[in-house]
Amino acid sequence: MKPLYLCFCFLLAWPACTGKQEDNIKPSDQHASLQTDNLLKSLHKLTQKGILFGHQDDLAYGIGWVYPEGESDVKRVCGDFPAVYGMDLGHLEKGSPVNLDSVPFEQMRSFARNIFSRGGVITISWHADNPLTRGSAWDISSRMTVQSVLPGGEKHEIFKQWLDRLANFFHTLYNEQGQAIPVIFRPYHEHTGSWFWWGKDLCTAREFIDLWRFTVNYLCQEKQVHHLLFAYSPSSGFESEEEYLERYPGDEYVDLIGFDDYQMGPDEKTNFRDRVSRKLDILSEVAAKHHKVAALTETGLEGIPDPEWWTGVLWPAVQEHPISYVLVWRNAHNRPGHHYAPYPGHVSEHDFIEFYNLPGTLFQHEITMESIYW
Repeated sequence: MKPLYLCFCFLLAWPACTGKQEDNIKPSDQHASLQTDNLLKSLHKLTQKGILFGHQDDLAYGIGWVYPEGESDVKRVCGDFPAVYGMDLGHLEKGSPVNLDSVPFEQMRSFARNIFSRGGVITISWHADNPLTRGSAWDISSRMTVQSVLPGGEKHEIFKQWLDRLANFFHTLYNEQGQAIPVIFRPYHEHTGSWFWWGKDLCTAREFIDLWRFTVNYLCQEKQVHHLLFAYSPSSGFESEEEYLERYPGDEYVDLIGFDDYQMGPDEKTNFRDRVSRKLDILSEVAAKHHKVAALTETGLEGIPDPEWWTGVLWPAVQEHPISYVLVWRNAHNRPGHHYAPYPGHVSEHDFIEFYNLPGTLFQHEITMESIYW
């Protein structure tokens, strides 16, 4: 547990949020559950206090372990769980019992219940296979995929079946009292790059917007899933508000906005730090104008060879910006070197503990006390 007086000092340093601003933060789904509405408002309010730290697949596996109850590389290092837990639904669409990283969906349900019970935040991405070619999400061999899944397209009915499977999964996320567990759903991420079938060079802006809107409408209206917050997260190639919003589907279809950006090697740290800070300036302006919650939805440095990366690179990049959370990618148990959070004995372990103890970083213990759903 970090010193509480540090958190108090950080809180005093942030400007108070007006009641009017709070009133403007509402879920895009007009029928969103009370807990979902409370989550969105809490994420916005907590930007006055600090930035939540998140980690992809934190509970599923790590360096040297897979699936034990209560395990976490982050917790093994700092004694606390992250505040935000990333998961992915890739391969659920084709009826697989495990996702693209071999995490069983039944296990994912258990994780979600545990996270919700302690007041953590769940964000779920979807690396969906290519419905036209039946290749992976990274199959960019056809420019017709998005068009094919839209109404009237040759794969539209198949795509609806895929969304049915997602909806069925979301409907199984509930606690012992039968309350639906809110989820930040982040589909079609990094769409301004061209490495996924929904990417910029693979479809028009109109087609992408139609894809997003159809997905939201189908899940919320047709399938009556009312515990989702939708996160829009392009890659970091934008240089203005206009570029950021080029494929934005509209305020009524989005709850959180962010972007994904990774440091590509140790020599890029100054450029990465400055780039992220500059993009967060733009993101913060867009969030304020559109009454959305902002986040750095994916980031990290593979392997983290820099022993002071947490306090020397990541924190300086984000600390001055009113964002809700920052999420680093996963610690693969079966790919040596493919990890984005430290583990015991890692070169950045001690720096991560310093990062954890900063007044402006929020982990599970702090947000448990905030009762963000109630």
